[in-house]
Amino acid sequence: MDLGQRLRQARLEAGLSQRQLCGGRITRNMLSQIENGTAQPSMATLQFLAAGLGKPVGFFLQEEASPNQALMDALRGAWDRREGAAGWALAKQYRRPDPLFDREEALLEALLGLLYARELLDTGRTPYAVEILEGIQTAGLYCAEDLEHRRLAMLAPLRPVELPSLDDALLLRGELALKAGDFPRAARLLDGVQDREGPRFCLLRGRAWLGTGDFAQAVQWLEKAERAYPAQTAPLLEQCCRELGDYRRAYEYACKQRK
Repeated sequence: MDLGQRLRQARLEAGLSQRQLCGGRITRNMLSQIENGTAQPSMATLQFLAAGLGKPVGFFLQEEASPNQALMDALRGAWDRREGAAGWALAKQYRRPDPLFDREEALLEALLGLLYARELLDTGRTPYAVEILEGIQTAGLYCAEDLEHRRLAMLAPLRPVELPSLDDALLLRGELALKAGDFPRAARLLDGVQDREGPRFCLLRGRAWLGTGDFAQAVQWLEKAERAYPAQTAPLLEQCCRELGDYRRAYEYACKQRK
């Protein structure tokens, strides 16, 4: 008996119609597809249906519901015991697609792979560790960024790799600091940016100099951003020029704002 059949049997035993079990959470059509085995419920949907039927989720998740049930139990055990090599080998037996376990298995496989690579490095088997690290897939996982940073941090000393740029994150954080009025922090963040020629960087760096009262520096950076951001730079440059006593240029920037 598969998951859909168990759901239907439990619903009939509870004396509920499909409409009553669905409530406002899912459609009757979706429940019908699940019961007929043409659709698989998400874990959240299954938890909702199980609660409505007064059954534990495990009642529906017996081995027939997924060909990977026993394997997943073994993978969880390997992770709990921190058995990287055994877990990595087990993960290769996983059968896709499996909507019940695909995301969890991918996360466990990545974690076990990192653990296995560390075991290999600790025992001097560097080439095998590199092979494992290069085979780990982190895209789309729950904590993909953290796992990818860990993978690259382990791989970097073993083989030259191009680490991802942090410029976008620094620019975003610098912009948020400017909006909060924390100009010294914005300046520190922006000083970590590698690409210092981009118009967005020039605009933000100019605003940071303006906020700290260094109008001459602000002018230099804002002028570099003027072509890309004319509407934003004109009032800032007008303010800087007035503060510097350059009233002719201040007037020119004031006129630009009226166009």
